[in-house]
Amino acid sequence: MQYRLTEFSHGAGCGCKLSPSVLSEILSTSDQQLPSFAHLLVGNETKDDAAVVALDDHTAIVSTTDFFMPIVDDPFDFGAIAATNAISDIYAMGAEPLMAIAILGWPIDKIPPEVAGQVVSGGRSVCTAAGIPLAGGHSIDAPEPIFGLAVTGKVPIADVKRNQDGKVGDLLYLTKPLGIGIVTTAQKRKLAEPEDLDTAKRSMLTLNTIGQSLGRLPYVHALTDVTGFGLAGHVLEVCEATQIGAEIFLDRLPVFGFVDKYLAQGCTPGGTHRNWKAYGSKIRLATSDQNYTIIADPQTSGGLLVSVDPSYKSVFEAEMQTAGLDLQPIGRLVKKDQPEYLSVLSSW
Repeated sequence: MQYRLTEFSHGAGCGCKLSPSVLSEILSTSDQQLPSFAHLLVGNETKDDAAVVALDDHTAIVSTTDFFMPIVDDPFDFGAIAATNAISDIYAMGAEPLMAIAILGWPIDKIPPEVAGQVVSGGRSVCTAAGIPLAGGHSIDAPEPIFGLAVTGKVPIADVKRNQDGKVGDLLYLTKPLGIGIVTTAQKRKLAEPEDLDTAKRSMLTLNTIGQSLGRLPYVHALTDVTGFGLAGHVLEVCEATQIGAEIFLDRLPVFGFVDKYLAQGCTPGGTHRNWKAYGSKIRLATSDQNYTIIADPQTSGGLLVSVDPSYKSVFEAEMQTAGLDLQPIGRLVKKDQPEYLSVLSSW
């Protein structure tokens, strides 16, 4: 029997994350009077992708966890996408993954355990591709399918890339197209065409291994991956961390070709509206015909947002071309001289 996993969950992928405002409320309560730890280099202060702890004067350990409900129907693909998404947080710190532990919640009364086995196999296949073991895990009986990883990595302390290190004048780049939330919403409504789902799946299954190389580039100042809060939400995290502003340009954004088709059919994820409600007041839309459906679209296993010293533009783009990525700037960091942090403009 074939099981459509997306029919067993109320959300899809990173679109089922708590909204930024709800998460901030939770953290504001739980983070009161936290003890300090001298060896903790990156904690929760700027909502970065992973925690970083110094082992000694030269090397740090990186730790993260990420899990969600099915974003595709095929169990193997679901496990593989969830694993790719979780490992991305290690790459987003400029680090090398070392090992992973699985997190599994399964409605055992609704879907047989062998289907869960296919999910775990998908996750293990990605770990193998990343050169790390899936070394164990924990499982519970849950009302909806859930899968993800806790991942450990390492990085030279000098190569740690944080979301708070962007500088005014930096150029912003994005390594994957936008629109994952839109096409997966179309899938849940049984409107998505197979070739569009295949395109989105290939993107979600592409490991952000380039992040480890970016960690070694001193002219790359800040790095983060774009997931459930959408492009705008993750740009805002970079800005708020150092109280600077940003401009992004709609004509420069990499967007999947199928996006307009599904937006015309009303396939805007609920997570898009939650995102905009949480942070829309921090964004200035330059013209009245612009909307937020692309910049607030929740991404699952999205690309890396890279902040680059502008004097190294040609060097960086050539380096990325060698790695198989044809990138152009989508925006820049600027001095904050208005109430909003982010301006969304039509063209460069």
